[in-house]
Amino acid sequence: MPAYSPYQPLPLADVPHWDFTTEVAIVGFGATGACAAIEAAEAGVRVMLFERSSGSGGASALSGGEIYIGGGTDAQIAAGFSDSVADFTAYLKLAGGPCVDEAKCDLYGAEALAHYQWLKDQGVPYRGNYLPGKVIEPTDDSTLIWSGSEAATPFRNHAKPAPRGHVIQHMGWGGGRPLVNILERRARDLGADIHVDARTVALITDNGRVAGLVVRIDNHDRFVRATRGVVLATGGFVFNEAMRRKYCPDTFRVNSPIGDKDDGIGIELGVSVGGDAIHMDQFFTTCPWTIPADQAHGVFVNVAGQRFINEDCYHGRVSRCAVDQPGGKVYLLLDSAHFSQPLDLAGITIAGTGNTWDEVEAELEMPAGTLSATMDVYNRHARDGHDPLFDKQPPMLVPLDQAPFVALELNFQTSYFSFFTLGGLKTTTRGEVLTRAGAPIPGLYAAGRCTSGLPAWGHGYSSGMSLADCTFFGRQAGIAAAQQ
Repeated sequence: MPAYSPYQPLPLADVPHWDFTTEVAIVGFGATGACAAIEAAEAGVRVMLFERSSGSGGASALSGGEIYIGGGTDAQIAAGFSDSVADFTAYLKLAGGPCVDEAKCDLYGAEALAHYQWLKDQGVPYRGNYLPGKVIEPTDDSTLIWSGSEAATPFRNHAKPAPRGHVIQHMGWGGGRPLVNILERRARDLGADIHVDARTVALITDNGRVAGLVVRIDNHDRFVRATRGVVLATGGFVFNEAMRRKYCPDTFRVNSPIGDKDDGIGIELGVSVGGDAIHMDQFFTTCPWTIPADQAHGVFVNVAGQRFINEDCYHGRVSRCAVDQPGGKVYLLLDSAHFSQPLDLAGITIAGTGNTWDEVEAELEMPAGTLSATMDVYNRHARDGHDPLFDKQPPMLVPLDQAPFVALELNFQTSYFSFFTLGGLKTTTRGEVLTRAGAPIPGLYAAGRCTSGLPAWGHGYSSGMSLADCTFFGRQAGIAAAQQ
């Protein structure tokens, strides 16, 4: 029996027989695959979807169900926020940093409101209210939250701040599962033919065109003919240690990968037929329990006692910048007026206390005059409502001068720093997979975390960008594949 490989496509001439024939074949049944299936099925073509697990889900189902949407949604308007398409698009581009795909930002910025309506049309419910404050995700069924660095420097200087995280109406954390359930039901109602426990092991090509799949089902290789196209919707590579060591070694500084079966298979399949994998060094990480409002008033320092970030920005940006620091850990400094005990599962410990910052400095065994000087500068300017070093903004900018004082240790290996990868296949706004020469590979499309999309830069990530990317560009890939 031949051993089929994700690193080597199977020529169509060598296919022994066809087990399935469809027009569009989709690999992966998270939100990306479901949205691609919905659009392809609505276009009137035959759709088959193959999922290696025993049901839908993927990383999407493990998320909070939050989608990054702006430009003037009903929830924004009802809460009194004026958000323009121009400001929304500008923020998306700033969040993409040096890895930004401006064409994707422009398209999503222009179409986000229509995408929001599309989600509602599929049956995704939104209560429509605004939850103020600095939260990870709502524990009630609120819709609109601040989910990024919109109000923080440098973003606030280039795009008018507005909250843009839109969360599915759902009580408690974990709205991703009901979101995927709704999209799955819609795909099934439209007639998509779903196969679970079906692991794709290779692409099939015909004179440079992707023409199908080899899928492992019940320990047998099945051959799938896709006459219009194949859509890869398989997630990132956070659970593939070999790929991480090759492309993203800094992820080994932290310890809690999050995802489903994100082993990079979609990226490897795309590369096997000439696809270009880009920004593979990029990853998101967060120690999210650093952001309750009280603790966000604190000051982060590295092991040298130096600040490195404006602490009022998004918790993922704080954490990603923290992981760049030397010494394997950082400290969050708080006074008695702003301390709250972190959750046990955060793995955050008290490393030092004192009635003066000099005493905390001594307990941390830092050289005299390092941390204490940092806090002297910070407090003097905070009393005047100004942060000349990092431009932290009120109301999070306050002096920390109410003794006793505490230093919380965030250790990259023992504290909970969750992470996932961001790099992947280079695609057009239509989901076409591109070669290194920039040419589309006929018959091959991809979307979601197996591509480099809207959430392209770990230092600029905002909650909801992954689901925005996978739902919207999953739709584009499904439409494009159906039109071939």
